[in-house]
Amino acid sequence: MLDEQLRILVSGACGRMGQFVVEAVTEAPDMELVGAVDPAGQGHPLTEFVPTGPEDITVSGHLVAALEESQPQIMVDFTTPAVVMDNIEAALNAGVACVVGTTGLSATDLRVVQKMCNSKQVPCLIAPNFSIGANLMMKFAAEAAGMFDYAEIIERHHEGKVDAPSGTALTTAEKMAAARDKPLREVPTSHDKLPGSRGGVNQRIHIHSVRMPGYVANQEVVLGGTGETLKIEHVSTSRQCFMPGVLLAIRQVLELEGLVYGLEEIL
Repeated sequence: MLDEQLRILVSGACGRMGQFVVEAVTEAPDMELVGAVDPAGQGHPLTEFVPTGPEDITVSGHLVAALEESQPQIMVDFTTPAVVMDNIEAALNAGVACVVGTTGLSATDLRVVQKMCNSKQVPCLIAPNFSIGANLMMKFAAEAAGMFDYAEIIERHHEGKVDAPSGTALTTAEKMAAARDKPLREVPTSHDKLPGSRGGVNQRIHIHSVRMPGYVANQEVVLGGTGETLKIEHVSTSRQCFMPGVLLAIRQVLELEGLVYGLEEIL
């Protein structure tokens, strides 16, 4: 065991993303998994959910107690919008830095986290998407938005994703709008036979959400101009695509200050 190993606790360890994080942290030579929290697996050996995980860790159902017992430096949270704010507060109160991939946080939530980080002087990195490819997709979409006046977003996720539209889609729309010196142009329809058929609207960009088995996390940005369209698409086939970004965030979060939003801030 290396002296410089980072001590990591995973919140939401038994979920689909959490299991991948546990596996990635366990395999990283510069990290030590010291705690796993998930009410769904409370009292069970972690290896029942992640066979390659540490054999000596039992899943806890109580984050505050687990933080006190395991003394991590960093909490990685992939849970749900219903509990993530409480989890961040508990970690920051314990002096534990946060890497958060849970989506569904509002602008108000982010302001609250920023105040907590400043008050406790503990850093937190929140990213709507930890995929390097997805972050490049957002960057390219923002660049293209300066050249096209019309755009729509179609995001497709697995059936278990509880929020819609995705945080990535909302962030993409905001980045595209920020890259322009005038608003995007929206194409209205005078008669919608089915309410909602044009999707939701953010920054004058219609966003369409698909939820069904077979998808992991895909997004397509369609931009239109006179006589042409441009499609920028990111397709993920496994949640493993998020792990390089998660590990990068873990390795850098202790060097950050306050709240940092978006993986692109450390790429």
